[in-house]
Amino acid sequence: MILSQVIEALLFAAQKPLTARELMSAIKGAGAEDELLPNEFSKTTEAQVAAALEQLRIELVQQGRAFELAEKAEGWQLVSDPAYGSWVRQLFPAVKPARLTPPSLETLAIIAYRQPITRADIEAVRGVAVDGVLQNLMERGLVKIGGRAEVPGRPLLYETTQFFLEHFGLRDLNELPNAEELRTRYLPTAPRKEEPAPEESAPAEAAPAQD
Repeated sequence: MILSQVIEALLFAAQKPLTARELMSAIKGAGAEDELLPNEFSKTTEAQVAAALEQLRIELVQQGRAFELAEKAEGWQLVSDPAYGSWVRQLFPAVKPARLTPPSLETLAIIAYRQPITRADIEAVRGVAVDGVLQNLMERGLVKIGGRAEVPGRPLLYETTQFFLEHFGLRDLNELPNAEELRTRYLPTAPRKEEPAPEESAPAEAAPAQD
């Protein structure tokens, strides 16, 4: 038995990456409660552990094994060779995300083409309340709050996220289907309630019309 084999066993059994110090602690602590089983590696140093890790890494490559030794931020870990990824993924199929409902898709489309847009303006187009739908889209990472409108009450403005582009395979918003035509088409907006501004502040200016 050699040190690199002990390390291989520890890494194989571990549920997470192990640092050189964690490996050394496990190696030196073995047999401490059983005097009949002497620990031949009880005086192992951290430098020896580092050398054994490098030896193990080289051996796995030379032997053409289906796994390799990888150093991560959290420590060392045995991982499958990326060449076998298509087979390994069959054991861990990705969870298919739930499909967006028609109301969610409609709301998302309105935001995508007319962003940034307030909740009231979205509701003016759809004709129904969208609080729950907006929350769902935000939880999915498709929509975010982009600021506040410069109108009385300063309502929140909603816009799509970078994940929205990645999810739908778009480089930018200009790749949305019929983007220019739909952006210029008239959509109803919510009536603005004129509220008196406080005496100590200047009246808020109306937001410029969206193209």
